[in-house]
Amino acid sequence: MPEGLIAHGRGECFDYLIGEKTQYFAEEAIRAAAAYLLLAKHPVISVNGNTAALVPDHVVRLADEIGGYIEVNLFYRTRDREEAIASWLKQHGAKEVLGVGDDASATIPELFSERRRVSPRGILKADVVLVPLEDGDRTEALRKIGKTVITIDLNPLSRTARAANVTIVDNIVRAMPRLVDTVRKLKSKPKAELRGIITNYDNNKILSEALKFIRRRLNELARTKLTLF
Repeated sequence: MPEGLIAHGRGECFDYLIGEKTQYFAEEAIRAAAAYLLLAKHPVISVNGNTAALVPDHVVRLADEIGGYIEVNLFYRTRDREEAIASWLKQHGAKEVLGVGDDASATIPELFSERRRVSPRGILKADVVLVPLEDGDRTEALRKIGKTVITIDLNPLSRTARAANVTIVDNIVRAMPRLVDTVRKLKSKPKAELRGIITNYDNNKILSEALKFIRRRLNELARTKLTLF
């Protein structure tokens, strides 16, 4: 959808501000996200069109590693779009994709867009939901009904970033491969160690570190002589 492309482009401007690299604050958030997903009883990866287009392989790999579910959730929901995204994910190895057609029969309270429709076997039942490239209103609504929400968002000032339990301030094309690798590394760790990672994690601190980094980087760039040739 054009609106989806616009939203993604708007977010990507922040990639320049963090140097187009995965920074230390994102690495810490990725570690916490991996711990949450590994400890979850019913983890779900929520997938919109942009996520499906950019990182389909890693969505499938992550779901396999955590024993989780993949669910299509769209703002501009049509049966054709749902089926196209599900088909694309299955081409990349997904065995099952929830949230298509009649499977999205449950609703999230306080939401009025098509994003309120979810699968009773997926997001409605989930304890931990990964919602990359997400809308702020749905992140807030998921928190209100008791879900632990992990997001990937380049903008540390967005409603999504501030409402989530864990915000990975990074480009999804870098963050998802790292998240899969981190899950694999932590998979053999004792549950007590994973719980310790979560206990010591502070999302507000991570967002603050991201903003401080951006401020320092802008100051450095402002002092640098810029040349066109």
